[in-house]
Amino acid sequence: MPFQILIVGGGIAGLTAAIALRAPGRQITILEQSRLLSEVGAAISLQPNASRILEESWCMGAALKVAGGIVDEGFRIYNADGQLVNTIPLLSKTEYGGDRIMYHRQDLHKALKEAATTEDRSGLPTNIRTAARVISCDCEAGTVFLESGEQLYADLIVGADGIHSVIRGNVLDGHVKTVPTGLSAYRFMVPTSVLESHAAKFCEHIKPREPFTSMMVAHSCRLIMGPARECNTYSVVGLIPDERMNEDPDKKQSWTSVGDLSQMLETFKDFPEWVKECFKLVEKDLGLWQLRDIDPLTAWTRGRAILIGDAAHAMLPTQGQGASQTVEDAEALGAFLSDVEDTPSKETIKQRLQNVFECRYDRASLIQRYSREAARPGTEKGSKEVKMKPDEFMDYNCMYPGAREWHRRHQQEIASF
Repeated sequence: MPFQILIVGGGIAGLTAAIALRAPGRQITILEQSRLLSEVGAAISLQPNASRILEESWCMGAALKVAGGIVDEGFRIYNADGQLVNTIPLLSKTEYGGDRIMYHRQDLHKALKEAATTEDRSGLPTNIRTAARVISCDCEAGTVFLESGEQLYADLIVGADGIHSVIRGNVLDGHVKTVPTGLSAYRFMVPTSVLESHAAKFCEHIKPREPFTSMMVAHSCRLIMGPARECNTYSVVGLIPDERMNEDPDKKQSWTSVGDLSQMLETFKDFPEWVKECFKLVEKDLGLWQLRDIDPLTAWTRGRAILIGDAAHAMLPTQGQGASQTVEDAEALGAFLSDVEDTPSKETIKQRLQNVFECRYDRASLIQRYSREAARPGTEKGSKEVKMKPDEFMDYNCMYPGAREWHRRHQQEIASF
């Protein structure tokens, strides 16, 4: 019998896990609850620690070029009056071994899906089942129960089902409450050609075809803006304290929640007029969702099951590390299970998953906490939880050598005490 792997969730976490785990003698199935395996229209960044894994470990360089990613060259910071006050260049690939790359989520998702299902990679193509809603699992037995009444068995179950994970409740034997962080986010994308034709003042201040992320922090809000799809599309995200919103944040907990443009304009009424030019070009697909995360969990594994991505360590987007930490989780799974052949015993699976957890937990939890801390200047005052400086944390985030090497260094540090 082949090594049977069930991955619950067909988003970025599920697809990267499938890519990392593909090998001869393995049969991988992704269970996706929606009827269409698709992503919403929004921009997403992969930091150097993740882009290096995709390009070098998973040999996806050519596929990622087709996905239209843009190498981000740095941050441009604007004050409340709309004046450029600072430009922060990003360290090059030489320093971090990879680039910060901006994608349209749909394009990155498509590239990952192709890598997971193509015949041209090692091992059998991943089988993706849509409209397969998982309602629970038996972690010890390796059984997954579908809403349809069907039961599926696997040697390994990967819970990649997001912040509202079903598998997490089975791993921890109880519900984990998501934590409102006090922030919500509007998001939309505008064709660059439309910006150039209808938002001349905006384009005088921000060149939308230049590969930079522009940021404006003012009036307790912040805007994060940048190009995608080879600079043919421009992405805007507005982070807002819940108390400043003119909409009900508790009803906006999904990526697919729709925002009200008139209410968004009211929230950002004190921003410079040239900035608001781009808001008025939104014709549809104005998204709004309340940003929630979870406190660090006591465990990610139980029996034959493990949590990855947002199911394990949902975090705010303030460090841009959400997707990148998911990629690291997937890489660790692949690394610690690389030599497992045939049908593994339950004890083998439990030990390897524990190795993944021990390798990933401290790092992911620290980045999770720092992402929460980085949101505070716009929302609340308080003492710092994380002592590391932002530039030090950028190095910590990006200078990641992979799970095996990280684990080896950690073991050396323990032995030296």
